[in-house]
Amino acid sequence: MTNFPNSPHLLKGGLALVDADSGAIRRVISLQYNPDTLTRTLLSRQGGGESVDRSEALRLKGPPVETVRLEAEIDATDQLEFPDQNPTAAQAGIHPQLAALETMLYPTSADLVANNALAASGALEIIPMQAPLALFVWSQSRIAPVRITEFSITEEAFDTALNPIRARVTLGLRVLSVDDLGFAHRGGSLFMSYLRNKESLAGKSGAVALSALGLRGLP
Repeated sequence: MTNFPNSPHLLKGGLALVDADSGAIRRVISLQYNPDTLTRTLLSRQGGGESVDRSEALRLKGPPVETVRLEAEIDATDQLEFPDQNPTAAQAGIHPQLAALETMLYPTSADLVANNALAASGALEIIPMQAPLALFVWSQSRIAPVRITEFSITEEAFDTALNPIRARVTLGLRVLSVDDLGFAHRGGSLFMSYLRNKESLAGKSGAVALSALGLRGLP
């Protein structure tokens, strides 16, 4: 398919896995097709719980709990039309793309073997395995540290070897704030950049007069 010469370059959303200590990029996962919708939910964290004390009514305990939900499509149909140019798709379908997403939820096999060896040697304490820091990237203005809270795959078509060739992936993410990671953590620093970007964008929204609401002044 020929692209129009003046068509804009389309950025893709996705995830980046980062070593929390060194900051090295371990893997970048871009969505094959940007989803048409992105659902974000912000749950306010105000003081006092359900029965708010008068002195706490306007206080915020911290950043809101923000969740993101999206549904992405992965399709190897176009690649399978030219198998010589796309040998991986011809041999494995979309298994590699699905595996890249799925392994975000698994400890590595090397970590599992190492912890098993520690347990066999009688180690009194085995530290839980640490996953890379996941970043949800949706343009330069939205780069947030996240944790996967929901992940489901619906495989819709298969090749003759039963490799999946088309699937829908549902991802649920929870943004990790400084309350989760701390200010000293690399993810905490990235969250602060994410928040400052929000504040900068809010400042560009423009001033609105009270008369726009049909009021001349407050009662």
